[in-house]
Amino acid sequence: MLPGKNIKKILQQRKLAPKKRFGQNFLINRNVSEKIVNLAGIDSGDTVIEVGVGFGALTGHLAGICRKVIGLEIDSGIIRYHMEESNLPENVTLIHQDILLADFAELAEESGGRLKIIANLPYSISNPLLFKLTGHMDKIEWAVLMLQKEVAQRLTAEIGTKNYGILSVRMAACASVKKLLDLGPQHFHPRPKVDSQVVKITFFPKPERAAALPAYDHLPFKNIVDAAFQQRRKTLINALSSSRLVQADKEMIEGALEKLGLDSRIRGERLSVEDFVALTNILQLE
Repeated sequence: MLPGKNIKKILQQRKLAPKKRFGQNFLINRNVSEKIVNLAGIDSGDTVIEVGVGFGALTGHLAGICRKVIGLEIDSGIIRYHMEESNLPENVTLIHQDILLADFAELAEESGGRLKIIANLPYSISNPLLFKLTGHMDKIEWAVLMLQKEVAQRLTAEIGTKNYGILSVRMAACASVKKLLDLGPQHFHPRPKVDSQVVKITFFPKPERAAALPAYDHLPFKNIVDAAFQQRRKTLINALSSSRLVQADKEMIEGALEKLGLDSRIRGERLSVEDFVALTNILQLE
């Protein structure tokens, strides 16, 4: 079932090749695959969405644990390979789908609840997918993702550090992030030029989110955070007032910062997620 290091042979036989436009780096270490699935914390009754089925490195382990796997794969050649070989377990449904275009509401309905996602992601789509996850937080329970280590570190970056930015704040507002595993390039084919990290992102249910942070409107919060870091060397007042994303002038922003007890010269990188939520709510009332 799991091809492991035979992936190279399969690629040759099928006249397939890892596609640069898909950013494909296939996981070839079976022990690592099994460890990732075990660390994910999957229950026997779960339906799991697997993004990027590839040659089934994670799929077989998933299928042996959970009730159902819905596998999304963008590469039509890989879809054809699995259809011709009939090598996926019966509880795996394979769909030719780009995750960035997938309808999370439909997937949640098919899954019978909030989504549980596991993925060995092409690094080129890491940021777009992470932002999509934050935009659909109510539809997702957790996501276990293989990320470029540098991207993973942004998810948990401390205030004021170079890695602290849009991704750090928007994720902190809706989820907790836990590192599961570090992986070097030798576990993949072809070898990526960077190290990888597997993380588990657990999205807060609504009551817990309300307890952790005041209620806030997601779109203006997103716009304020994005504007603050798009020109991160500017003061927050200048970054927000000059952005098309935020409908507030300098006087309004300065007044909001004063209410929060924050210096008018502060930059966005010095604000916590709580500060950004409070700022959003104040400016919404102006």
